[in-house]
Amino acid sequence: MKFTVAIDGPAAAGKGTISKAVAAHFGFAHLDTGLLYRAVGAKVLAGGDPVVAAKSLTEHDLGGDLRTQEVAQAASRVAVLPDVRAALYAFQRDFAARDGGAVLDGRDIGTVICPEAEVKLFVTASAQVRAERRFVELSEKGADVTRDAVLADVKARDKRDSERAEAPLKPARDAVIIDTTDLSIEDAVAKAVAAIDACR
Repeated sequence: MKFTVAIDGPAAAGKGTISKAVAAHFGFAHLDTGLLYRAVGAKVLAGGDPVVAAKSLTEHDLGGDLRTQEVAQAASRVAVLPDVRAALYAFQRDFAARDGGAVLDGRDIGTVICPEAEVKLFVTASAQVRAERRFVELSEKGADVTRDAVLADVKARDKRDSERAEAPLKPARDAVIIDTTDLSIEDAVAKAVAAIDACR
């Protein structure tokens, strides 16, 4: 059985948490597609060529510490390269087509990678709330960051992601919008599960 759930949204909106919970709930495979770009970004920081890195990527490369600010910035830079995106499209589409169901989260899953997905969700929240979540997350990891710097970074990434010529961040026309600004994790997950149940 093939059943694809596409979950898009900006950084720190909660799409990763919701995606993992939804995948666990339904027994689907889960792919955080942002990790693909982070893995390529990490290889570039290590001196690699971005296109070669993207073409040779495997699921094995998605481990390790890819959640640093430095890797995030590198990921955002390689994500605008058409040849990198083309190489990673194939990886993502293969994952989405696997039997047993798949949940993919990212920024262009419902619009570009899996426009035929059975369910499309767009998870969002205000920039201020997302920046606060990211600040707390980074602070707990011992990162030396300020709230103002994290907010500026969130806004810069939003601008880059939504204004890029190739696959800009935007909801698919038929996506269910879940705004997590004032929602608990449990309520957000419940909304996502209900949306998926309605399509099964």
